[in-house]
Amino acid sequence: MPLETLLFKIMISIHRKIDTHVLNSCKQAVENKPNNGKTAEMAGDGMGRHSERPPSTALSLSSSHKPDQGKPASKEKQPLDVDLSEEVAARLNLGDGEPAVSARVPVAHKQPPPAKTVQAAEEFPPLTQEMEQAIHKAMGHRNPDEVLSSSFKLRITRRDLSTLTHQSWLNDEVINFYMNLLVARSEQEGCRRVYAFSTFFIPKLRTGGYQAVRRWTKGVDLFEKDIILVPVHQGVHWCLAVIDFRAKTVKYYDSMGQRNEDVCRILLLYLKEEFKSKKSKDLDISKWTVTNAKSNEIPQQMNGSDCGVFACKYADYIARAKPMTFTQHNMPYFRKRMIWEILSQKLL
Repeated sequence: MPLETLLFKIMISIHRKIDTHVLNSCKQAVENKPNNGKTAEMAGDGMGRHSERPPSTALSLSSSHKPDQGKPASKEKQPLDVDLSEEVAARLNLGDGEPAVSARVPVAHKQPPPAKTVQAAEEFPPLTQEMEQAIHKAMGHRNPDEVLSSSFKLRITRRDLSTLTHQSWLNDEVINFYMNLLVARSEQEGCRRVYAFSTFFIPKLRTGGYQAVRRWTKGVDLFEKDIILVPVHQGVHWCLAVIDFRAKTVKYYDSMGQRNEDVCRILLLYLKEEFKSKKSKDLDISKWTVTNAKSNEIPQQMNGSDCGVFACKYADYIARAKPMTFTQHNMPYFRKRMIWEILSQKLL
């Protein structure tokens, strides 16, 4: 049955029930009229409740208190012409698939929902046939040591790219190359200014302190950046730490919901030493916050192999200041997409 027909029948049914209810109530009030001229309590609505006319022109079907005993029934008027179209439309949840809105808000004023198909196409652009062919050719059964992509002083072999297939664990080369792609994109006009450390930065900092990594930023002023991406390897698990200069936070992102204040504090102390070395001043770290992303705030992995992809996509979305809307379901797509991005040396 067409929706308009269903709506019309429901409205007619409601109006008929209202008219019948009002007439029966008036009839009973007349029959039970006491000698003192006061109105008797109005009859129930068949659901264990009592109905009463509110002072406004709209009829309420959910009131449960008694009418004003001080006014004679002969002077009361029941409004029979009631427009419940907005109420019905709201309760039927017409047309947009969203939860019903209050009848106080006119349905006509509701904004149309965003085009989800367009948003999905922008966030998850489909791989073309040419891209699929390039990926298939690169991952063929050939020399695993063949260099397939070279940039950022890094070389990616077929063996490296194979870590992006199936449910393999990503290696350092792939993650470092991808982080450099994020930095290269950030150099475009209008993007956040991003810098990324190598996956070997945290181990070197832990073992040798600031002096062991002091020259890693030669010619780079970290304090001119917006964010610093720091991939972290925890034995068999990839995570990400992010230094945000605008928010003055060092935040840890873990796709298995683990906390790591230790890494964040090491990075904060590194910033203090770096600031002293480059600016000859002290950095007031008391204004900075060390924190962990909660598991309900960021996407979480549902297997034991996609942590590296999650860490890379955390970095990707943070670098673009975009909400993380991806899930475990998107990991096979991201793996294949990252192969093409590394081969072509550009991000989709």
